[in-house]
Amino acid sequence: MRVVVAGAAGLIGSRTVARLRDHGVEVVPLCRRDGADAAAEEVATAGDLRQALCGADVVVDLIDTASPAEQVSLHHFRSATAGLLAAAEAAGVEHHVVLSFVGAERLLSGYFRAKLALEEQVRRSPIPHSIVRAAPCFESVEAMVLADAPGKDGVRVAPALMRPVSADDVATAVAHVAVGGPLYGTVCVAGPEEYRLDELGAKLLAARGDTRDVITDPHAWFFGAALQQRTLLPGAHARVGHTTFDEWLARR
Repeated sequence: MRVVVAGAAGLIGSRTVARLRDHGVEVVPLCRRDGADAAAEEVATAGDLRQALCGADVVVDLIDTASPAEQVSLHHFRSATAGLLAAAEAAGVEHHVVLSFVGAERLLSGYFRAKLALEEQVRRSPIPHSIVRAAPCFESVEAMVLADAPGKDGVRVAPALMRPVSADDVATAVAHVAVGGPLYGTVCVAGPEEYRLDELGAKLLAARGDTRDVITDPHAWFFGAALQQRTLLPGAHARVGHTTFDEWLARR
């Protein structure tokens, strides 16, 4: 089996490449030489895409964007996905796997609306597909909490419930889906423990020796989105990762 991984240099991408190799498949990482995902560049080099996908059985789309702006995210995902789908169809790829976000249909902000549009693009394609929706990673929650200005006395975080998951467990789930048959649908992956986001934020700050307080604020945004109590929770049939927060913290 030959698997092409787009966005292979990212947090999830690099781990997915490793997990796929554990499965014994041939992996073709697709990313910029400087290590940053760049959908625009990948789409611009359609010839390179066709060459990379020649003989591929599966495409795993892990391309992401750092911009929360809806129009930027929409353009980024649509361009990247359109290029991948066109090249994959031409190459006779049999399975397209894409990574999305738990609760994307409830997170009414630009980035998450762009993720929904990405999912729909994949569903409309004639290529058999699988969509993996991941709960927030420990790493992304940490980045969100630490992004607040360090000079502030407190960090405002919503008290939304969540089941955070390690990037390694997300990558394991993506790789497992990629080497299996197409789901023609969506599967969620989440962590083994439930936390409130503000509670987890306080634990992350304490672990780094950051003395700022976490201020519980129901109106605090999560990557540009307003949260209700259960917005970030997966459905009842989510695949559950193995790594607890304490285990993840101990490995760092």
